[in-house]
Amino acid sequence: MPITDLLERNSKLYGGETCLVEINPEVQEEPRVTWREYELIQPTSSVPYRRQITWSVFDEKANRVANMLLGRGIRKGQKCAVLLMNCLEWLPIYFGILKTGAVAVPLNFRYTASEIEYCVKLADADVLFFGPEFIGRVEDIVPQIGRDRLLFFVGDSCPSFAESYSEAVANCSSSAPKVLVEDTDEAAIYYSSGTTGFPKAILLDHTALMQSARMEAAHHATTHDDVFLCIPPLYHTGAKMHWFGSLYTGSRAILLKGNKPRAILDAISTERCTIVWLLVPWCQDLLAALDRGELSLENRNIGQLRLMHIGAQPVPPSLVKHWLDYFPDVKYDTNYGLSESTGPGCVHLGMENIHKVGAIGKPGFGWECKIVDERDQPVARGSVGELCVKGPGVMRCYYHDEKATAETLIDGWLHTGDMAMTDEDGFIFLVDRKKDVIISGGENLYPVQIENFLAANPKIHDVAVIGLPDHRLGEIAAAVIQLKEGAEATEDEINEYCLGLPRYKRPRKLIFAKVPRNPTGKIEKPKLREIYGGGRLVEAQNKA
Repeated sequence: MPITDLLERNSKLYGGETCLVEINPEVQEEPRVTWREYELIQPTSSVPYRRQITWSVFDEKANRVANMLLGRGIRKGQKCAVLLMNCLEWLPIYFGILKTGAVAVPLNFRYTASEIEYCVKLADADVLFFGPEFIGRVEDIVPQIGRDRLLFFVGDSCPSFAESYSEAVANCSSSAPKVLVEDTDEAAIYYSSGTTGFPKAILLDHTALMQSARMEAAHHATTHDDVFLCIPPLYHTGAKMHWFGSLYTGSRAILLKGNKPRAILDAISTERCTIVWLLVPWCQDLLAALDRGELSLENRNIGQLRLMHIGAQPVPPSLVKHWLDYFPDVKYDTNYGLSESTGPGCVHLGMENIHKVGAIGKPGFGWECKIVDERDQPVARGSVGELCVKGPGVMRCYYHDEKATAETLIDGWLHTGDMAMTDEDGFIFLVDRKKDVIISGGENLYPVQIENFLAANPKIHDVAVIGLPDHRLGEIAAAVIQLKEGAEATEDEINEYCLGLPRYKRPRKLIFAKVPRNPTGKIEKPKLREIYGGGRLVEAQNKA
């Protein structure tokens, strides 16, 4: 079935139940007098901005969007871009697009004006929905994209170059449009992280989206009673496809704006969240705040929290062990995936395999995996090769890029570009990105292994290992180290700590600076190589 059928089913089965709650802790509103059963609740101070909708309202809003688009001539296969911060309007707009048979194209909210223009044109998008945060960027490119495209502004005080979204849908029918949407229809274009230049457009169909929904519910035993705390941006497959577990079971989800430790703990407590998905830096920040005593678990409702999982980047085992010090009764899972595999889960650790923390796991629900050498032949267990995955969530193609598609999809197998190995129990361990492997004096160095070692140092908050040019060895390993707040460490101290590594794996250069990560938590290694490999080392260290 297409993914839109799940929304219509939930509207029928759970129509009056809350499905989405938006919380913005940065905006305070006046307290509201409410009733809890027979008790009058009178807040004594302002509270975070909060909105919510039910499943029936969600479906009705999506229908209005769909009927509005159909009335404007949008038909099956056309593309509609979405450029919004997380909000209650995001998902109804997304599903409204899908209900027309059109293709939804989520855009990264950090894109510059030129990147927005590039992605809109690459996807052949005929429509762009955008929010108030993007008025300036969109206005800059109106001469390039505005003449032939519909621009809908989602918010108050609509700019003159766009139409008001709320006015456009106000008088549209809330009944489901009569459009046949099938499993094999194109559904969405998601963009790659773009850490190596302009991003690629990844085309997914409804079969892939449904696979992700079924898989998420299966992996994490999601039920109708769960409450999922969704923090990452909805433009990314990670957040969207984890939320699909809530869609699949008709359960509630909380859209939290921002990722500050206090806001995360407050949301878990007040909204009685049972599942939270964190990125590595958010987990690091939360644990650091607990370590410093800035936050406490006392007087918070966390007993219902049953699962924390992490994905989108390698997870240091020391981080998970630290988490369990504070949350010993909360289960943990690692999720591995790519936008090309419809987000996280083609490989996952499994909640029952905490003893294997450090591995990314085994093939996920409905997936196959293999690890191959440069001739595309399987490698022996314990040997390093490229991880390949195959399953119903594999992308159709890179849109408008036949060459990249042919290089990545070979005989139905998606070549991930990640180097990995399996242990004696068949668990897959991620070693590093193929392009990030450092060849130093003929030896292959895998930065993730060195990063995991350094991350266990109690003074280190975050770390990234990159290769820098060296006239004798070709490359050397350099560690960019971000110390914990208030911590001090010298090069000699870190070098002494690194004596626990084999000699050839020890970093030859230490750089104390902030580790940059993109919105999905991945270390921006191309940026680090540009800064520290191009004669800008002294300048960067001075700024740090």
